[in-house]
Amino acid sequence: MFTAVLACEAIKLRRTLAPWVTLGSLMTGPLFLALFLWIIRDPDRAAQFGLLGAKASLSGIEATWASYATFLTVIVGMAGTLLLAFVAASVFGREYSEGTAKVLLTLPVPRPAFVVAKLLVAALWWLAMVLVVYVESVLVALALGLPGISSSAALALLGNLLLVAGISYLLAPAVALVTVWTRGYLAPVGFALGMLLLGNVIGHTGWAPWFPWSIVPILVGSVGTPVEALPAGSLVVLAATFAAGIAGTVWRLQVADNTQ
Repeated sequence: MFTAVLACEAIKLRRTLAPWVTLGSLMTGPLFLALFLWIIRDPDRAAQFGLLGAKASLSGIEATWASYATFLTVIVGMAGTLLLAFVAASVFGREYSEGTAKVLLTLPVPRPAFVVAKLLVAALWWLAMVLVVYVESVLVALALGLPGISSSAALALLGNLLLVAGISYLLAPAVALVTVWTRGYLAPVGFALGMLLLGNVIGHTGWAPWFPWSIVPILVGSVGTPVEALPAGSLVVLAATFAAGIAGTVWRLQVADNTQ
């Protein structure tokens, strides 16, 4: 039964534009970084097009693989948190926008199966996006001829991207809970944006390791110097947030009634 539910969710995802929209959004990150690197390497020619090389240099980006990889990790970590909110809202919220929630709630299928299947589809969706962007990033770096790129450096970037992507995914069930509770798209996306902003604020305080949405910013260094490893307390907070999000989503669907 679960296999059938999972296959159904995958088919529904394949028939929407959401995967292409989110993938296209994330793929703009390496391209914008490439533009900045080109400006830095050839400011005179960039000035002919009205681009200011001096301001690009002030951003802290250098025309090296190490700088490129660092900023790419920040983009995937921070933008990924917001894109994952859209992913979760799309997977869980379309049942309400398309009027199929009444079918889901009346099928002779355990409602937790829908939650697990939707989260698994979202995870595969997110993993595919990160891998595609990783391949794009390496190709862009090779095309630019960035110094410092090597097979070991490329593998290190892959590990960093998968790490921040995995941490971002642990926050997705909380967005799913908001989606099924509010039965729409806007609230979960607004929730994720608010938490992302709050996480950046708290990231400058000593409470950062204990607030789930501050853990990615302190890991990638968007609120300071990147940390080498997360403290054990942060891992516990992430695990608790993930478990609470799943439990809350399952509970909400268990007690939900059809009002359509």
